[in-house]
Amino acid sequence: MNPEPKKKPLNKWLQLINIPIQMGLVIFLFAFFGKWLDEYYGNLNSPNVKIFTMIGVFLALYNVIRQVNQLNKEE
Repeated sequence: MNPEPKKKPLNKWLQLINIPIQMGLVIFLFAFFGKWLDEYYGNLNSPNVKIFTMIGVFLALYNVIRQVNQLNKEE
């Protein structure tokens, strides 16, 4: 019987390089949406930018922690 060929794991450096790109994209999109909401509703103090940027930061950090834990499990 043929042993199953081992699957080559993805290069961890590529996965680690991808993390800051994902973080920046998530934070940017949430901040952009908050800015759009503030401009649409005419808010002067821009509370939506602040709120949605913080939500984006927390989601990005959660995603980083999840991905790093997954990388550690693969070892």
